[in-house]
Amino acid sequence: MNKILLGSHVSYKSPKYLIESVNESISYGSNCFMIYTGPPQNTIRKEIDENNVKQAYELMKANNIDSNNVVVHAPYIINLASPKKETYQLAKDFLVQEIKRTSQLGFKYLVLHPGSKLDSSLEEGLNKIIDGINNAISKTSNMNVIICLETMAGKGSEVGRSFEEIKLIIDGVINKNRIGICLDTCHVWESGVDVSNSDNVLDIFDKTIGLDYLKVIHLNDSKNDLGASKDRHENIGYGKIGFDSIIDWVYNKRISHIPKILETPYFENQNGDYVPPYKQEIEIIRNKKWWEFK
Repeated sequence: MNKILLGSHVSYKSPKYLIESVNESISYGSNCFMIYTGPPQNTIRKEIDENNVKQAYELMKANNIDSNNVVVHAPYIINLASPKKETYQLAKDFLVQEIKRTSQLGFKYLVLHPGSKLDSSLEEGLNKIIDGINNAISKTSNMNVIICLETMAGKGSEVGRSFEEIKLIIDGVINKNRIGICLDTCHVWESGVDVSNSDNVLDIFDKTIGLDYLKVIHLNDSKNDLGASKDRHENIGYGKIGFDSIIDWVYNKRISHIPKILETPYFENQNGDYVPPYKQEIEIIRNKKWWEFK
């Protein structure tokens, strides 16, 4: 079997929390995975049970899942670019909390959407994001969690729709050891960058930002054409990016050490139930052979 770091978003919920996350990941044939530490749409969070985490780590070790390749995604409600005072303060405070939870779980990557500037200027949005990140890092200075800014599709007033915008944020972050990038193939495609050749994109990324900052890859096909700016994920091989291009990303040796996380849509099975596609998608990627699974 080819040694690639491939996994998906998995659930993190009661009663087993991280243990169930690991079990779900194992059931898909993954060797890495991504979780939210609570509902992505709100601030409700359950206290982390250290015994639960310990058991989950034992399970990971027994199934060759390295904790260094586990990713946490910050909730969508964190909007560091918001011009609204209360929204911005909530974002700053909650980002600090999520960093602490990620550290408590023993993981080092926290993926963060840069934010939406709404009716403010790009410069104002960028400055708010930079200040919010610097605040979070200073308040968690004893932790090693890396905030991974996600590349965005350019929908609405999103900030981070280009490598250049991401670079401006990184330039303003004081502690460069605590900042990284999560590259989403669907988002980059919809922002207007052709991702059909991974080396070409990585060359642009390296020249603009620096390849050392790339820490996580979200591996998604796209429902939309190049440059659509709509952020519509599609199952692997069913979208406009295509199976061969996804394979090119997965097996590129320049990024072999980077966890690749699937966030593709659930599909309706023969019983009318909506089910996760990850076991099938991981199988076709590992075999480098596509087949119709939905």
